[in-house]
Amino acid sequence: MKQILRELRTEMGLTQADLATRLGVSRQAVIALETDKHSPSLDLAYKISGVFDRPVEEIFENPYRPSQS
Repeated sequence: MKQILRELRTEMGLTQADLATRLGVSRQAVIALETDKHSPSLDLAYKISGVFDRPVEEIFENPYRPSQS
């Protein structure tokens, strides 16, 4: 799943631990999200959206959306 979580985090000057604290998850969970080893639950995706004040669709690519050619 294409995502820009790492870029947003570093732009805000947050460490993985800082973001984890804001989201109420472990640092390992943030690492797994940033390396595409784990996809966020809908609840977690909305929390991430809130932290960065951006729509979910801007942070995470919908893998089920048909490509527009």
